Amino acid sequence: MNDKIQKLCLESGLGYHSSVHPDTVKKFAEMIVGECSNAVLSVPCYYKDYRSQIEEAVINDCARVVLEHFGVKE
Repeated sequence: MNDKIQKLCLESGLGYHSSVHPDTVKKFAEMIVGECSNAVLSVPCYYKDYRSQIEEAVINDCARVVLEHFGVKE
């Protein structure tokens, strides 16, 4: 499990001494991170010209950074 995810689990009180299996916690965290990335990808482009390509590139970069930050594979 990624260090950032582990730290957040511990801070939330969901530490390893919990009755929840660590693999379940990991899967849940990865699913939330994936949903956050998908939410970023759903941001619409507002421009109807060349600037939409820039917007799309920035949106894709932001979604990728969210996944990378938490070590989640696409």
